[in-house]
Amino acid sequence: MPLDTSTYSLALLRLDGRRWNELRRMHAQISTQAAADGSSYLEMGNTKVICTVAGPSEGRRGGAGGGAGGGGGDTNASVQVEIGIAGFSGVERKRRGRGDKRTSEMQMTIANAFSNALFTHLYPHSTILITLHVLSQDGSLLAACLNAATLALIDAGIPMSDYIVACTSGSTSSNSSNDEAADPLLDLNGLEEQELPFLTVGTLGAGEKVSVLIMESRVQVERVEGLLAVGVDGCKQVKEILDQVVRRHGKKILDSIIT
Repeated sequence: MPLDTSTYSLALLRLDGRRWNELRRMHAQISTQAAADGSSYLEMGNTKVICTVAGPSEGRRGGAGGGAGGGGGDTNASVQVEIGIAGFSGVERKRRGRGDKRTSEMQMTIANAFSNALFTHLYPHSTILITLHVLSQDGSLLAACLNAATLALIDAGIPMSDYIVACTSGSTSSNSSNDEAADPLLDLNGLEEQELPFLTVGTLGAGEKVSVLIMESRVQVERVEGLLAVGVDGCKQVKEILDQVVRRHGKKILDSIIT
């Protein structure tokens, strides 16, 4: 059934009760997998992702095992990314194979983003493997994977220039409607992503340096600047939330050492 956006401008509320510039509930944990070098669990609304990090370690190069890699070379570590999407994660209950095009694109995007953010020159001839398991999908999947990977890399103790934080932003009107008065929306859920044009933006820390920008929808060029501005502002909110998660975890470790 098509998404009815006619009441957005009247009630100033979306179907899930949020205002246009509000994030969904975000919950995150660090060190969820004791066997991994770094791990995290993250929820953005009903999108749920588990991330584990292995390395830096010697071995796997060139995307072996169906993953995608970025960086590498004799003087830098290679960042490899593998994404597994559970068959029960979406409404369709469709199992995606390793050759799935959309999954491969996400792997490459994440690998390239962290190849530039991590200090890979400190680990020559090494591989950093990021494994993501998608348990539930309800919009902002790429953003959730980037945020979960950031927390897992911090848990693994791999130095980086700053957090990579991401979220989505969209427009209340489709490209065909040609509505110049369309309003931007922050952090779209799955139903909104199916009906509305949107982009995924990732920034380096709380600044405005964009490290990831993906848009697969058609939209009037006049709207892009507004969508990007709303997305960057959302990334700043996500940065604060992730920073609180890291600080709480650090405080918990210090308290356990002191006691």
